[in-house]
Amino acid sequence: MPVPFRIIDSGVRDGRLQIAFDQALIELHKDGRSPDTVRFLRFRPTVLIGRHQAMSQEVKVQHCKDNGIGLVRRITGGGAIYLEENQVGWELVLSRKRLPMPTLGDYTQKICEAVAHGLSTAFGIDARFRPRNDIEVGGQKLCGTGGFFDGDTLIYQGTVLVDVDPARMMACLNVPEAKLKKRDLDKAENRVTTLKALLGAAPSVEAVQTAVLEGLRAKLGIEATPGRITDGEEALAKTFHDDEIGTDAYTFSIDDPRGADVQEASHTGPGGTVTAYVRLEGPAGARRIREALLTGDFFVTPPRMIYDLEAALRGVAIGEVEAAVDAYFKQ
Repeated sequence: MPVPFRIIDSGVRDGRLQIAFDQALIELHKDGRSPDTVRFLRFRPTVLIGRHQAMSQEVKVQHCKDNGIGLVRRITGGGAIYLEENQVGWELVLSRKRLPMPTLGDYTQKICEAVAHGLSTAFGIDARFRPRNDIEVGGQKLCGTGGFFDGDTLIYQGTVLVDVDPARMMACLNVPEAKLKKRDLDKAENRVTTLKALLGAAPSVEAVQTAVLEGLRAKLGIEATPGRITDGEEALAKTFHDDEIGTDAYTFSIDDPRGADVQEASHTGPGGTVTAYVRLEGPAGARRIREALLTGDFFVTPPRMIYDLEAALRGVAIGEVEAAVDAYFKQ
């Protein structure tokens, strides 16, 4: 049975406004005031970092400021990306009951496979889902994606690279050497491709949007019809922008956590890289965690789980940390 959705297009906006609109859609959908929605969106030149990433470690901040490139923190996890007007963003906000799947990983695979099918059919390319959350062609990334769910509401979003200079993109980002070695690449630019590079000419924004919609229809049964953005959605998005998401305090809320008195360690697994920064206090033999910060390109749902874990570790004696983490997740 077809699953009806509304289509909206918020066009080209400042990056922080676009992310604030994400938060507004989620909150209104949770309250039953916004329907299941497919949204298309585009950005002025912008670097978007994942919700849990450290800005100065992921982004060449001064380069971006010198070149008028916006700096924005997403509300979803994952890694840093560069976007501009001719990249096509897409997202789903929906009730999980309408499209039931057991885990975020299942949604990731099915949605990415659907979008890959639409792009392949429309443009005659061989786009495929590559775990953890990419759509690739010939081993090069064409789309990055990510999302989370909070209760019954799921947001899942991605971006199709239509036409961008990879060197200009990578000039904004600090790409870890480990990521290049993992893919046997000598240059970060070689990690990505665009529809223009694959086809010889950039397709229109409308053609890319149609391809995404057709993939969602064919593989997930989503029947989307044009709708409109409501006044309530615009008003709430402005509130989220002005009060939080549009502020530097939010954007740089995790910036450069390193310091002489900070201990750090990283672990990379199937879900991404997690780095822990810990500041201790107390006399030798009775050391406790004063502050803990967890950063990285991972996905966790709901995202607040990480902040709650950091809070739960404050004041915990070093010898009791493992037990405290186990108790947190059991709870």
